[in-house]
Amino acid sequence: MSEPLRIGLVAEGITDKLVIESAIESLLKGRSFILRLLQPEESLPLGLELPSVSHGNGWGGVYLWCQGVKERNDGRLDGDILFSQYDILVIHLDADVAGKRYSDCGIQDESSDLPCEEACPPPSASTDRLRTVMLRWIGEDTNPRNVVLCTPSKSCETWVIAALFPDDAVMARQGWECHPKPESRLGTKPKANRVTKSKVGYESIQNRICEAWPRLRTELSEADRFSTEFEAALAIQ
Repeated sequence: MSEPLRIGLVAEGITDKLVIESAIESLLKGRSFILRLLQPEESLPLGLELPSVSHGNGWGGVYLWCQGVKERNDGRLDGDILFSQYDILVIHLDADVAGKRYSDCGIQDESSDLPCEEACPPPSASTDRLRTVMLRWIGEDTNPRNVVLCTPSKSCETWVIAALFPDDAVMARQGWECHPKPESRLGTKPKANRVTKSKVGYESIQNRICEAWPRLRTELSEADRFSTEFEAALAIQ
């Protein structure tokens, strides 16, 4: 029996981890895996400890985590010690970060690469630029082969709504990946079907997201991009 695939995840928060974990479960088609949330930091079992500092939730935490990794590795992510313990590293940012400023998180950064938001559609107009920003954060010009960027447009809640409520008329009218605040749609559903954006709430829908993922990647460009790039990273393991 092969060893479980070891995946490290850098994300904005725990609910994002649960959505991404559901997608990965679908993509692995029954292969066992271990997914560890490196940022925001969660407890790790013995044998998987890495030098780390808690940076909190949100995209600012992702930025600070990236800076910390670069500082311990001569300004680059590639070759870092974490790749001795993880087969694949997934780095997540919601695409709405493209509309933010570093000062929004109290970050001083000399670059002027944020904001980088473009008109949507197409979603890729913003996500392509955001991915360039993410590469700078990790000190790379191109994506390392075992690193997968995950940039749902405008947020992971787009994937949640599409999985649970594929007939949502507001999302369809505004463009599924262009609705500026998909999270707002969660609270509009009938009480019996409503899902709260919380660890418990998202754990309860993971199976539904996993089952819907093949459909989502045919309908949502960033879901397909994440899937394709994850499969490419998987192929070289």
